[in-house]
Amino acid sequence: MSTKPILFVQYPRCTTCKRAHKWLDEHGVTYDVRHIVEQAPTAQELASWIATSGLPLRRFFNTSGKKYRELNMKDRFAQGISDEECIELLASDGMLVKRPIVVGDDFVLVGFKESEWAEVLL
Repeated sequence: MSTKPILFVQYPRCTTCKRAHKWLDEHGVTYDVRHIVEQAPTAQELASWIATSGLPLRRFFNTSGKKYRELNMKDRFAQGISDEECIELLASDGMLVKRPIVVGDDFVLVGFKESEWAEVLL
């Protein structure tokens, strides 16, 4: 693994992000922190992260967030919203993006699953 710090994209008031932050510290993982609202991911970053992660684009949406419901994203997905439109929406508001996100040279983790993080980061 690279000795370069990973990027930890989080929302400080999110309890899952707090747990993930603590886990990184407890395991001695070197990281740079980025506030997902103050410095929302760009469309270009998101497109790259989605491709690197190998995950479906929908996994990058914070489906439990107020903004997701306000935009009727569930219906928009059912109607066939384009990937480009999804990426633009995600880039428009950090609160739409699932967090935390960990970005390394050759991996992207979305959400906090301890076993998955351990496998990739330790």
